[in-house]
Amino acid sequence: MAEVRRVAVVGGGITGLAAARFLGQAGLDVTVLEAGAGPGGKIQTRELAGVPVEAGPDTFLARVPWAVELCRELGLGDELVAPATGKAFLWIGDRLRPLPERHVLGVPTALVPLLRSGVLTPAGVGRALLDLVLPKADLGADPTVAAVVGRRMGREVVDRLVDPLVGGINAGRADELSLSATAPAIAAGAARSRSLVLGLRQAKAGAGGPVFLGLAGGLHRLVDRLASDVTDLRLGTRVSAITSAAGIYRLECTPGPDADADAVVLTVPSFVAARMVATVSPAAADHLARIRHASVVTATLAYRPSALARPLDGAGMLVPRIEGRLITACTWSTSKWPALAASGLVLLRASSGRDGDSRAIDMDDDELVRGVHEELAEALGLAEKPVDSLLSRWPRGFPQYVAGHQETVAGIEAALAGDAPGVLVAGASYRGLGIAACIEQARRAATLLTT
Repeated sequence: MAEVRRVAVVGGGITGLAAARFLGQAGLDVTVLEAGAGPGGKIQTRELAGVPVEAGPDTFLARVPWAVELCRELGLGDELVAPATGKAFLWIGDRLRPLPERHVLGVPTALVPLLRSGVLTPAGVGRALLDLVLPKADLGADPTVAAVVGRRMGREVVDRLVDPLVGGINAGRADELSLSATAPAIAAGAARSRSLVLGLRQAKAGAGGPVFLGLAGGLHRLVDRLASDVTDLRLGTRVSAITSAAGIYRLECTPGPDADADAVVLTVPSFVAARMVATVSPAAADHLARIRHASVVTATLAYRPSALARPLDGAGMLVPRIEGRLITACTWSTSKWPALAASGLVLLRASSGRDGDSRAIDMDDDELVRGVHEELAEALGLAEKPVDSLLSRWPRGFPQYVAGHQETVAGIEAALAGDAPGVLVAGASYRGLGIAACIEQARRAATLLTT
């Protein structure tokens, strides 16, 4: 393709803003087109009870360099904060049980913490131990999380430990999620040793430091810093289609004017990108449309301290799918982030909704707050109703990396390379959901266009 001088980035979330920074550093002219009223995408910090609370993610992965390095480049390195506690619980039956220490995405790597937790039945523990003696099996081309973990350690480990973590992170089902796409650490452990436990134990040997980090005052500070450096950021601008003529891409915008560019980076959800590229690459549009998404709602409820029967001594709890609850997880925000205690209230942030469960997204606000409170009251013994609440709805917000996902993404990239050179995709729909993964995808896209 011809030399790239002008790049249009579609989407002003973390991927788009990071891509704009990396492209700008390479000396290119960059225009960011964002349909919403403000930048940030799912990274939104709002106020509840006088303190900043996250409406979307509240941390990013710290054991990979991409987000940490970007924060340091932007002068935010000294503002990185780790959660006050990493202790978590599982709500199983009528009890909160501690998530066993020493695990990788729910797969236990030590016996004693597993036994102490009471998460598995005696039969479940016995089945899990068979991993140590079962012969190595062929994993297949792209197995699901449940297929590999279940074969080695049994169904209880899948349902009570792995699905709440891997499924919770992805708002999906361990029975359908691609192991390599959603849990590469487990995949590496399975490939490393005959025993899954022993393979993961070897990988854990060198791990250290916090797993996750946030930003003092809220992750919006990362978004604000990136957005302030974008020379041409057009908010409230929706791209309806991309056409091509004489090696130039035209992005049809509402409201206008349209934008012309030598290259385009699409950081919007795959189902949105599918409509945009339908003219320049029908094959890519077809692949993009295959990626399905789950809808999620987060509800942050504020309680008087007198509502609690006991202190909350952890970061939160996970709720296995098999329990059939409305909530899938709850962050005990004022325990995880002590600075939020300045509100004088106890803040609990519950997540609801996942692939195959649309109850939460279909409820109105009052019904959802009532339903979430009733379950939190049952789990935590809350004696009073919340005094305030904040809801955030994310319809079709979580792409499902089902078995075959990486092949689908490769098909998208190949179709675009053949039909529309210089049109790239990056973001949560493709090669990683988290903030760090999205930043790395942005850097990769910028590298492809500048080398």
